[in-house]
Amino acid sequence: TGVPGCGASLHEPNKALRIELNANANCTWQIQRNANQTIRLVFSYFKFAPSSSCETESIKVFDGPSTASPLLGQVCDDTDAVPVLESSSDSLTLLITTNSVAFTRNFFVYYYFFSPGSRTENCGGELTGPNGTFSSPNYPAPYPQFRYCVWHIQAPKNSKINLEFRDFFLELDRNCQLDFTAVYDGASTASGLLGKACGRAQPAFESSSNALTVVLSTDDSNSYRGFSAQYSTAPLPAPVEPNTTLTCSSDSMRIVLSKSYLASLGFGEAHLQLNDPSCRPVVTDSVIFSFPLASCGTIKKDEGHSIIYTNTISLAAAGSTITRQRNTEITARCTMSNNETLELIYTTANNAIQKLDAGGRYNVSMAFYESDLFSKPIQYSPYYVDLNQTLFAEVTLHSTDPNLQVFIDTCTASPQPGFGSLTYDLIRSGCNKDDTVVTYPAFENHGRFKFRAFRFLRSFPSVYLQCDIVICDSNSTNSRCARGCISRQKRAISPYTWKTNTVVGPIRLKRDLRAAEHSESLTEVEAEKPANPQQYNFYTLAFVVLISNILIVVAVILKHHKHQVGYSYQNTQSS
Repeated sequence: TGVPGCGASLHEPNKALRIELNANANCTWQIQRNANQTIRLVFSYFKFAPSSSCETESIKVFDGPSTASPLLGQVCDDTDAVPVLESSSDSLTLLITTNSVAFTRNFFVYYYFFSPGSRTENCGGELTGPNGTFSSPNYPAPYPQFRYCVWHIQAPKNSKINLEFRDFFLELDRNCQLDFTAVYDGASTASGLLGKACGRAQPAFESSSNALTVVLSTDDSNSYRGFSAQYSTAPLPAPVEPNTTLTCSSDSMRIVLSKSYLASLGFGEAHLQLNDPSCRPVVTDSVIFSFPLASCGTIKKDEGHSIIYTNTISLAAAGSTITRQRNTEITARCTMSNNETLELIYTTANNAIQKLDAGGRYNVSMAFYESDLFSKPIQYSPYYVDLNQTLFAEVTLHSTDPNLQVFIDTCTASPQPGFGSLTYDLIRSGCNKDDTVVTYPAFENHGRFKFRAFRFLRSFPSVYLQCDIVICDSNSTNSRCARGCISRQKRAISPYTWKTNTVVGPIRLKRDLRAAEHSESLTEVEAEKPANPQQYNFYTLAFVVLISNILIVVAVILKHHKHQVGYSYQNTQSS
């Protein structure tokens, strides 16, 4: 990866661009494709200056050789998607502009050439019905490189979709920049991002309607077995107002307001804004606000037992000035509590209060790494180690909110993936219980610790690790995360802010791997022997005949020898 600091002309058939820019940048990249091929451009990670608007800071993509070519798309701080753009001409132009705020912007973009309609582009598809299954290309064999697969799930009317990944193994990196799965809450990738996942996770998603879109995007670095997914449906709860919903996820907040509801309040659909006036809705059959969880002026409050995100929609009658009077506001509130996301929406207009509830959770994953640099994750399973080898584990929170802290509350080892009665504590209530455990200081959205492979591995073939994770507001000085180790006497004093658990494993000893490899080699030698029963009978018969012949020869020799001995004895007597 890598590219000159501010702009370049690119001709390679594929390339990953890791771009870092500061304030007041104005940089242009041009990509020139080969004949009869299309350019696909994937914006897998972007971090603009906080609260920047599209007018002052953005990425613009033009379908041609210059910024005078037609605008193909735009990416901004509040873009609620993983943008993927494709050229219709022989080149693309990429323009990044930044405002005057002192902040380091980071972008990860990669592109490649492909031929539309070719066999390699044949993946994804349409799924209908109340339930179904699908998987990545070649599953469970490694998925191919440079694929962009889209599955559109359409369920019966008045139902919602629950999506579960039963097996999930993609390339792991910190921000899911390389290979990833993205899930959208609707019939297309413009519907609002529910979440993005990579590595070894078991993500689950729930739609707010009867449509869901799933994307798999891969690059050319590493390929693993991919995923196997299933979906089911459940009836939608009767809405308080038709098509008026709020959906909260680890990454975003999505508010859908029906036009009839807004009309009943006397408000025009074009005169709406959030706390940040630059955040405006998309108007289709409904009025939709979809934005990253910590953007658009969202206010976050740590309540000790939960984290609450609140934003307010200002309404005004058509043609009038936007105001913030008490009777012209809709307040949307997402409460992230233990193991679920409670959703609440209410309006102060006419003193009417509306409430909607749904389930959800922060997206958390855990992985082992090769060293304390935490740069190279262990990509294979099982993880074979030596006894007393130091293992490095990292828990990652995948969220657009940069002001969250990950705290490892409890980690337990067990020879059973279901974690039955036989367990061993590494960490308990934030306190190290194993002498070899070392926890690292909190770092961005990661929790890290190391320990040595323990005696469990001497007695059991496999060991699994389960960690309870607490998530807090990093700006709070009195949160559970800030209190660290809690002794037994004090554990009941402070409730958890938000808690979930994640499992990784199995861990196995290398000596077991060597034994298994030796056993396999013996099996292969045995497999090379003839398997035909008639052949066995022939060899057995030949062996018996051979033994019989040997016995006959021995008998003759013994008889002859006896005769010679007797003759000699007689001669002696005569003498």
